[in-house]
Amino acid sequence: MVETSHTAGWLPNIYDPLRNFGHRVADWFAPRSDASAWDEGYEINVELPGVKADDVDVTLDGDNLTIRGEKRSEREESGRSYFFSEREYGAFQRTFRLPPEADKDNILADYSDGILNLKIAKKQSARPEEKKISITRS
Repeated sequence: MVETSHTAGWLPNIYDPLRNFGHRVADWFAPRSDASAWDEGYEINVELPGVKADDVDVTLDGDNLTIRGEKRSEREESGRSYFFSEREYGAFQRTFRLPPEADKDNILADYSDGILNLKIAKKQSARPEEKKISITRS
């Protein structure tokens, strides 16, 4: 009987370093994203699965567009020993430097299904204009 209680106490302890390592790694993570451009602007999409819109903050400081937030863990571990957890929790931050032709006063942010979508317009003067050149005959 002593051996059983010793074994029961020993098993969770051997996995504690793995469980604690996961918590330390998850203190900060950088979400995956993509960025694209078209004639009238730019678009940035950031994957934030499991993050609530209220836990996301988008700020602009000069040419730097920063996305910050936190993915919160709400699980209880009483009576359960995790061998590993690949889910990420904790604070995150991602900063993008906007190009000079970005219109900093015309940025739209939308959050849906774990994707933050940012649309940044180009300044009117930066948009290419098509100009017809007349051809003279000699």
